[in-house]
Amino acid sequence: MGRPKREFKAGYSYHITTRCNNRDFNLTRRETREILLHIIKQAQEKYPFKLYALCIMLNHVHYLMEADNPDDIPKIMHWINWYSAMSFNALLNRKGHFWEQRYTCHGFPNSDKERALNTIRYIHANPKAAGMREGFFYDFSNYGTYEKLTTDGITQWHPAFFELGTSLEECADKYKGFCRRYTPRKKPTKKSDWGKRILRGILSRVPKTKVSPGQIPLPFLIEKIVLIEIPAIAETAIHFIKANRFPYYSVGW
Repeated sequence: MGRPKREFKAGYSYHITTRCNNRDFNLTRRETREILLHIIKQAQEKYPFKLYALCIMLNHVHYLMEADNPDDIPKIMHWINWYSAMSFNALLNRKGHFWEQRYTCHGFPNSDKERALNTIRYIHANPKAAGMREGFFYDFSNYGTYEKLTTDGITQWHPAFFELGTSLEECADKYKGFCRRYTPRKKPTKKSDWGKRILRGILSRVPKTKVSPGQIPLPFLIEKIVLIEIPAIAETAIHFIKANRFPYYSVGW
């Protein structure tokens, strides 16, 4: 029996989640996340779409997007996953499927302000919920563009964001407060929850030093950042990360 065909509508935003095959932590290397940023930017040139929220975790990625042509969304995701899978398999010297066979996708009308804001906050809260950050700032999510009103070259504000206030500053301040009230939902414990055990083990080895809220890095991010030596990828990554990074945290570039 074939998979049911997805229907995409104009004026809808779609929350898409794509996971590494077997939920392996194949995005732990910083270069993979930098490359994915560049691939997403290239996809926007090939298939015009608006990306309202983005968070690249260590074994999955969250997108909130709206395509100019709704029927392009499957093409967009196919292209991003196909291109990135080839790149990552070559980079990591691996074979086989990189992503799970099918991504999850949930749509809602842009007029549904409450669901839009809850979805954006949920995406931005992923690093905090996973224990990777104390706050919402994270190099590979676009939370910073919402709080700091910056431009990262890939994402843009959702229409619901503009309804939070009469000025951009008020919208940013209210969204910041909205996020501070967020409490991650507790998920039922599974007997074979090996992924969380691995992540918990990694995080337990992080040196306990005083850092600014929102900036507790994983061990493999503590070392000096070395950008991949491809100018276009480096430029995309630097622009995105600078726009979304914690404002009092030195980038060092």
